[in-house]
Amino acid sequence: MKNRTFAILLGVVAIAVVSGAFCFQGCRETIGGGNGNTDTTGTDSVIFAKGADISWVTEMEAAGIGFYDAEGVETDCFALMKSLGMNSIRLRVWVNPTDGWCGLEDVVAKAKRASALDMRVMIDFHYSDSWADPSKQNKPAAWESLDLYGLESALSDHTESVLNALKEAGVTPEWVQIGNETSDGFLWETGRASTNMSNYAKLTEAGYEAVKSVFPKSKVIVHIDNGWEDVTHFTWIFDGLKENGCKWDAIGMSLYPSASNYSAYVSQCISNIVALNAEYSTPVMICEVGFPYDDPTDGKEYLSTLIRQAKAVSDNGCLGVFYWEPECYSKWNGYTLGAFDNSGRPTIALDAFSE
Repeated sequence: MKNRTFAILLGVVAIAVVSGAFCFQGCRETIGGGNGNTDTTGTDSVIFAKGADISWVTEMEAAGIGFYDAEGVETDCFALMKSLGMNSIRLRVWVNPTDGWCGLEDVVAKAKRASALDMRVMIDFHYSDSWADPSKQNKPAAWESLDLYGLESALSDHTESVLNALKEAGVTPEWVQIGNETSDGFLWETGRASTNMSNYAKLTEAGYEAVKSVFPKSKVIVHIDNGWEDVTHFTWIFDGLKENGCKWDAIGMSLYPSASNYSAYVSQCISNIVALNAEYSTPVMICEVGFPYDDPTDGKEYLSTLIRQAKAVSDNGCLGVFYWEPECYSKWNGYTLGAFDNSGRPTIALDAFSE
């Protein structure tokens, strides 16, 4: 009798151990973990995102600028990105841009083009009428006089409006950024993180809840610049958000090196990703990369190294890599970190996305 009881107990323990092992792996992939997120993973969660932000494309097309493949054949920019090995497109959203570019209608039109090619979509809310980045996080003109409560409401309404328009157009974004490079918060001065982390957290949470109300399975990203900096550049923001009850699904990074430092930048970025995975049980998306267009050899080596090492992070700890405006050429709007030559053809740097 003792032997039989002991055998039964051993069987129960074995089942528990096996079940626990499966649960750890399954839960690691479907639950945000320490930041309290659930139900955030879509069916493509383990497919590494290789993408580009080509938000300028419609403005460039309107200016008569064409895009060409390696043989010089003019090609639709979205189709060209896909032919280069990309599976995802990122699009920025401004609230009331003066010329309409990157406003609601323009964003929906571009998202539909990406979706028609079965490309995954990331939406990047700037919560400004123009550029928002670590040096400026200006409120939209229409929101200038609003207090914190008013800003939460306006941010939520704007987020839901854009996402509902996408939904009506048949586009489901896989990822949504709440703010762009919010290394010191956004909607300054009300939401400046260094002076009022609580306000920043409340505004970010309002965005998170707005996204989930329209697309429950879209992953919400909080995006910070300089993936190469010391990891404390990230932990002070995410500790602050966590302490204030704010949720997120992924951490976003930018990484813009030069020929002299890209090896060190990649190494530190990967180290940060691993550390943040462990600290917050949260995956990382490299939302923006760029490199001088006139150095495509080093550019390809940088991108190949970054993509290879990012894909190798354990437990799908890095979700993907997006090039910021690779289609720019001839110094469009003064930008020189694209990946097309002056004839409008992609350089060898973009070969990294098809490897």
